[in-house]
Amino acid sequence: MNISNAIAIVTGGASGLGEATVRNITDKGGKAVILDTSEEKGKRLQDDLGESALFVKTDVTKEEDVWRSLNQAIESFGFINAVVNCAGVAIAKKVLSRKGPHELDSFSKVISINLIGSFNVIRLAAEKMVHNEENQTGERGVIINTASVAAFEGQIGQAAYSASKGGIVGMTLPIARELASSGIRVMSIAPGLFHTPMFDTLPEEARVSLGKTVPFPSRLGLPEEYAKLVESIIENPMLNGETIRLDGAIRMQPK
Repeated sequence: MNISNAIAIVTGGASGLGEATVRNITDKGGKAVILDTSEEKGKRLQDDLGESALFVKTDVTKEEDVWRSLNQAIESFGFINAVVNCAGVAIAKKVLSRKGPHELDSFSKVISINLIGSFNVIRLAAEKMVHNEENQTGERGVIINTASVAAFEGQIGQAAYSASKGGIVGMTLPIARELASSGIRVMSIAPGLFHTPMFDTLPEEARVSLGKTVPFPSRLGLPEEYAKLVESIIENPMLNGETIRLDGAIRMQPK
């Protein structure tokens, strides 16, 4: 699939990795539908990109929200043939701290947004994609999820986050196998340390220090580098059923 022919749903598309993905898709001639809870950021990005982008305020954990957003996307652009799931949250809490055990509600919230939200979008988008006409390689669509190196080397305090991202890695292959007969590919990306809004609260000195823990390049990853990998996955039909680490060879330490 050429990226210029992509009509992509991008969750968490108003900032960070999602915004970079939206910008790259539209810069290359494709269309992007921005699903995000931030109305201010989403509308600003839509206005910036013009007719190539559509913002729809969406809570990915709600079935009715995602249905409405997909229908609006199809009404505006005719069909959808790509999904990039970037919506996610992170918390840092120990299973047992001085304040007591990890709150169940906060654990459930992370799983709900990161894992269940991604699956919610996958299942509903796939139902739309199966009706697409095949392209010259037999494809009807491609779905790209965002995992994390925390799925493999979760640090102390990342029980919820690692569980949510490990779930994304775990469901990638079975969903890819199931949707293969419909010409829909499913991939995941596991980013390492990337300069996203989650890092903006840290002082510059702390960000540089974290970047130096990456073997090469010794810096935080750039959202544009994530977007480039999304582009490669969209355009390479042999990429299917796998999680690609995008991490500069980092292996996270316990803390």
